Parts: sequence; C-alpha cells; structure tokens
Amino acid sequence: MESAGELVPFPLLTTPIDSNYRACTIPFRFPSDNPKKPTPTELSWIDLFLNSIPSFQKRAESDDTIPDAPLRAEKFARRYAEILEDFKRDPESHGGPPDCILLCQIREQVLRELGFRDIFKKVKDEENAKAISLFEDVVRLNDAIEDEARRVENLVRGIFAGNIFDLGSAQLSELFSKDGMSFLASCQNLVPRPWVIDDLDAFIMKWDRKPWSKVVIFVDNSGADIILGILPFARELLRQGTQVSWTCN
Repeated sequence: MESAGELVPFPLLTTPIDSNYRACTIPFRFPSDNPKKPTPTELSWIDLFLNSIPSFQKRAESDDTIPDAPLRAEKFARRYAEILEDFKRDPESHGGPPDCILLCQIREQVLRELGFRDIFKKVKDEENAKAISLFEDVVRLNDAIEDEARRVENLVRGIFAGNIFDLGSAQLSELFSKDGMSFLASCQNLVPRPWVIDDLDAFIMKWDRKPWSKVVIFVDNSGADIILGILPFARELLRQGTQVSWTCN
C-alpha cells in the first residue's frame, strides 16, 4: 500500500540536497567533458542497456495480461533502442546526459506507454515462492552460528548473495530462465575476502556496541535479496532491540 503522506528529503543526506547529492555513485562524466560527446562510461552503460533489450522484449512478449503483447514488445524494443542510439549521437537528448537512473526511467516509461505495468511480475512471483520456501533453512543455519562476529558476516554474505540475483541484468535474467535460482549456491560462490570495498571488520566492531536505536534499510520490492538477504539481517537487528524500517521501491 502506497503512503499518502507528503514526501520529504531523507534527513541524513547532506544539505542542500540539490547540490550535494547524486543518486548515482558512478561518475558518468566530469565538467571538463564535451557536453555534445558521450563519455566512455556513458557509452559502456548505453551498450549494457542495449544488450538487455532482447531479454526485456522476451519478458514483455509473455505478459498474458496485455493484448497483442508480442507486437507491443516489438515496439518497445525498437523505440527504446532508438532512444539509446540517440544518446550515442547526442548525450543531451531525451533529458540527458544519461546515467543509470535516467536509462532505467526511460525504459520503464516506454514500457508503460505501451501498457506494460510489470513485465517481471510472473518471474517475481516464482522467485518469491522459491525464496520463501528457503527462508526457514536460511534462518536456522544462521541461528546455529554461536559466534556473533561469524553470524553477522554470514548475514552480510546473505545480503550479497541475494543482491547478486538481479533480473535487470541480461545475463542473470537469462540464467534464471534456464536454471532457476539457487541462493545457497550464490552464497558459496561469493568471492573470498578481502572484497574490493571491505569494511566488514569495522562494521562488526560497531555491531558489538549495539549503537543503533533505529535502522532504515532501503530495499527492492521483491525477490531473494529482500526475503533471504535483508529479512534475516533485519530479524537479527530486531533481536538486539533495534527498530527496523524498510523503505521499498
């Protein structure tokens, strides 16, 4: 259920937000870049989104809630590809310059204009059902770890494993179509520490002090990442007396 309350800026962001905050963490361009020429980073992301079009088109074709879904899916693929090619010629077109958020927003806009509300609804339902069936085992395995530091590390690994599975990725979406989802396999296949950005030891030290009275967790609206990753983590926070709030897409 969507909130009818007034939207306000997240109070922990550095103010003024307009000049100090960007939702994208990747620098797609710098002030010195030519505004009329796409940067190498922009081009690589545009190509990534171009490569994802066939998997999105396939999902849209199978949406049985939409009349003429295959025809509309073809229109989506053609229209979105044209927009992406426009960005290559002129990065300031279509409200650019492009970043990951704008490319996602435009893709969603094109789908909605053609009547598609959520082309991943069916696969989300399937993924949620599988994740829920695994939840009890995941929690039991975590509760069996007596050492708190190891238990927290296991919870963090669960968040990573859940987050790896992303239907927005063309390769992972195709993998799901062929082999389904294996959360436990994802946990086992995580790269060993130290990770590229690895603050886990400092986080565990802070966890030991139980410093948080309330935690706000920004999560996706479906899938293994929230059910098998975030939910066990939130449960552990609740067990130590922390109030937990989920903020979902």
